[in-house]
Amino acid sequence: MQHVVLFLGGLAALIGGAHLLVRGASRLAGAFGVSPLVVGLTIVAFGTSTPELGVSVGASLLNQPGIAIGNVLGSNIANLLLILGLCALIRPLVVDRQLIRSDVPVMIGASVLAFVFARDGAIDQGAGAVLLVLLLSYVALLIRQALGPERWLRLRAGPFRRGKPVARRRVLTAITAVVVGLAALALGAKWVVDAATAAADALGISELIVGLTIVAVGTSLPEVVTSVVATLRREYSIALGNVVGSCVFNVLGVLGLSAAVRGSGIAVPESAIHFDFPVMLAASAACLIVFFTGRAMVRWEGALFFSYYLAYVGYLVVGVAQRGALPTLAEALRGFAIPITGIVLGASLARALIGRRAPDRR
Repeated sequence: MQHVVLFLGGLAALIGGAHLLVRGASRLAGAFGVSPLVVGLTIVAFGTSTPELGVSVGASLLNQPGIAIGNVLGSNIANLLLILGLCALIRPLVVDRQLIRSDVPVMIGASVLAFVFARDGAIDQGAGAVLLVLLLSYVALLIRQALGPERWLRLRAGPFRRGKPVARRRVLTAITAVVVGLAALALGAKWVVDAATAAADALGISELIVGLTIVAVGTSLPEVVTSVVATLRREYSIALGNVVGSCVFNVLGVLGLSAAVRGSGIAVPESAIHFDFPVMLAASAACLIVFFTGRAMVRWEGALFFSYYLAYVGYLVVGVAQRGALPTLAEALRGFAIPITGIVLGASLARALIGRRAPDRR
């Protein structure tokens, strides 16, 4: 009964915290004249990724590189396949042009760079420092795009100017909502993971399967609930910015700091190089293609992403429980699911390109 109460309390904290965070972030964007997408890419995304930061850096310091790497890769795969899939199933997502032109390519580039660093079997301290510098550069670029010289002058003379106490109170209320929302998300995620882990132990489920499923998704719960709530509120820029920004922060910030805090860097398991990294890169590329076709993500595309996440988790669970079935499952993925997906995405991309060229011919 105690675990049930803890689980329900965690869910309530997650939902309430997500509502506060989305509402506060939206009001901050309006108060400072900043795009909701930029707020989603920075404040919301970085805030909801703090569980991944704590888990991976802690694992690195305790010399548990598998957890540090697996947490980042698993969280990004969950962000792209699970969260985008769920949100698009709830409501078709309208994609901001900036995501297609800059932010998703940055996410893909960061993932490719991390993969290049990891191919030798380790991400050393120097590579971690490079990733951190790139994260700071990315954030600086976002701020510069959002607040040019003219906007910065308006910002300084804006909500905190003398004679505008009502505007100041609104900004402070929005900031409070963001901070309280983030705290509630972190607390709710911990309660849900603790309760689910205890229940799994009581049912005799192996610790490894719990780690691959409950704990892995648990660190992504703030992103899941925040993006779902933002979608329900039709705040698509915050929902999508949260996903893409979290992925960038996980690769450049979480992975970079995890490698930088150890003199020897972090070792990368061979299975991550040959399986999890390629899955993350494929999901990132599919995300760009889907966003490019019609500047939207519709329900059938969401169903496709969600089904692939289920297949990914199923592959992991089968790998633990019944290794003899892995070759059959891998063959099914390679011989059927992946080609069909490639054909569908290719057709969508071709249709989008033809549609864009048709007006020029007229």
